[in-house]
Amino acid sequence: MSGMVYGYARVSTRQQDLSRQLDLLEKYNCHKVYTEKISGTQANRPELLKLKKRVKKHDQIIIESFSRLGRSTKDLIDLVYFFEQKGVKVVSIKENFDTQTPQGKLMMTVFQAFSQFERDIIVERTKEGLISARARGKIGGRPRVDPKLIQRALHLYQKQGFSVAEVCAKTGVKKATFYRYLKQATLQS
Repeated sequence: MSGMVYGYARVSTRQQDLSRQLDLLEKYNCHKVYTEKISGTQANRPELLKLKKRVKKHDQIIIESFSRLGRSTKDLIDLVYFFEQKGVKVVSIKENFDTQTPQGKLMMTVFQAFSQFERDIIVERTKEGLISARARGKIGGRPRVDPKLIQRALHLYQKQGFSVAEVCAKTGVKKATFYRYLKQATLQS
């Protein structure tokens, strides 16, 4: 049972041209090609999000190369894994890579292992850094907010009817901090 064939092409800037990628994708008879002129470092890629929502089991996604799809190795692995979970085949022309061949599955397993190794190393370094900082007397974490300032902010909001923006402007408390303490105060009521 064969599904739809989608292409995805991306260049990093508006000045760059998609022609080369589109010429390659044309050879694969894509039913629809999603294109973006946006940096790969951007987490919000609207056309990629549309593609993720549209694909179904047995569909295929054709890309010129992995660098066009993922922002990083981890992002690429997560995207390919997402598509695999939906039963969607991902084919990279440049790397001659097909996620549903035995070689493709093996490579994804290796990529995932390296990605997990990278995450573990980051966690280990973070722990070591915290231990080292504590040994030098540094605590870390969020800076403490004066409890009297929080009480004043809550009073302005709950008793005097000021908006959150007004309360934050008057007290200097950040919105996220205010909402966190408001939630705590609401739960304690």
